[in-house]
Amino acid sequence: MSATTTTPRESRRALGAGLRATAKVLPEHARAHNRALLLQHLFHAGPTSRADLARATALTRVTVSDLVSVLLAEGLVEELGVRPGRRVGKPATLVGMRTDAYQVVAVDLSDEAVVRGAVLTLAGEVVVRRSLAVDERSGDDLVDLLTRFARRLLSAATRPVIGVGVGSPGVVDPWGRVVEAPNRAWSDLPLAALLSERLGLPVQVANDADTAALGEYTYGGAAGSMLVLTVGQGVGAGIVVDGARVHGAGDAAGELGHVTVVDDGEPCACGRRGCLETVLSAPALRRAVAGLDAAEADAALAAAGRVLGAALAPVVSALNLAEVLLCGPPELLDGALRRAATDTLRERTMPAVGAGLRLRMAALGGDVVLAGAAVLVLAAQLGIS
Repeated sequence: MSATTTTPRESRRALGAGLRATAKVLPEHARAHNRALLLQHLFHAGPTSRADLARATALTRVTVSDLVSVLLAEGLVEELGVRPGRRVGKPATLVGMRTDAYQVVAVDLSDEAVVRGAVLTLAGEVVVRRSLAVDERSGDDLVDLLTRFARRLLSAATRPVIGVGVGSPGVVDPWGRVVEAPNRAWSDLPLAALLSERLGLPVQVANDADTAALGEYTYGGAAGSMLVLTVGQGVGAGIVVDGARVHGAGDAAGELGHVTVVDDGEPCACGRRGCLETVLSAPALRRAVAGLDAAEADAALAAAGRVLGAALAPVVSALNLAEVLLCGPPELLDGALRRAATDTLRERTMPAVGAGLRLRMAALGGDVVLAGAAVLVLAAQLGIS
């Protein structure tokens, strides 16, 4: 495997704060934990000397030196030469992650019509991008299609692949089992285990909105307590609080799309009426503005924004979130709707909560689920997030 040059920090997209480990643990887990501490620091802070690694992680210099030697042998890090001029004496040798030396395959299942996938570097940069029509497949047929699509991506990789990440609609447990995804005709499906067996690689699967939240947190520079609202055929949310993804008692945290927001509202696919999804999904918003002039369309979108703000206010207050990020069609979301939702949130929350709250579009746009799927793999295989 040929050496690669670590991408300079200033030329990469912001990697964000990450879900960083900060303390030592029991001896039986110490080596893996300490390895993750080093990789976390190098991933987020860039090239660092061994002495600075020891200071940043609170590990001994002997431990750091030993772990760096192992990581050098694995090809995950490389020595980048000396850093002159910092202090008297021998210049320190910098160590950096080889973010281009390995790759990750990521798959986004959030669109009902198209499966999207990419091969990414460890820094989240897309190397290869692919898409494939679903053609109304569901159930086992969709699993078979997903398997073929993942194999196609794996064959397109230009470096060794450390794993596959998948962002899927529905309720997904921490082991990658799809508990329920009605639109995919999946129930109690061990998707991660099935794909791992078929592909011969570790596979991580999580809810697509949760995955989007991870992508924004790690690669998009989002705050440590935030919510990503995904707006497409349906509406979902992924939540990160104090640097940890929120799962909920039944792994269904963030299922805001089926909260009733309008009494006697439109029928919803879930069988109830007036769910947030009937007001805020992309098809619902497009129906609301169809045939209207610009001013009338803005008024309709603002009305939907006020409904959204009212639905989000208890969540934002309960969790004291710093940011809410919208992920979906910008022509519908990033205008009158976003402004009205922001105003409503501030009206319905106390100043200590609402004054500093930011409601903005997701930084990663249409790649947010792919980026988050890559983070699933980095976290599972390298301890990086």
